Amino acid sequence: MQLTPQALRALKDTSVFEITWTDGKTFQLPFKLVRSECPCAECVHEITGERILQPEWIPDDIRPTELSYAGNYALRIVWSDRHASGIFTWERLHGLCSHYQAVLVSQPI
Repeated sequence: MQLTPQALRALKDTSVFEITWTDGKTFQLPFKLVRSECPCAECVHEITGERILQPEWIPDDIRPTELSYAGNYALRIVWSDRHASGIFTWERLHGLCSHYQAVLVSQPI
């Protein structure tokens, strides 16, 4: 069963997306992390799959300026750096949530 967002909000005061999935779990993903994981051809080489966009090129104050659904399978984000070609499937966003949560849990306090 593919999970889909039950609720999705851009919390600009904390610079995170808050996503609640249909399994009831809620995750927060930093804007900069999501921007750095853009899967489009401007950010990832189409043939080699090598990442073109480097995280250090992304402004710390990056923000989404527009969110819209791409059909019923993905989220389209327009960013404050004017980048607008990335489409994040629900599967990709859920994978980012799971990976980011695992990284947070594995880091010592």
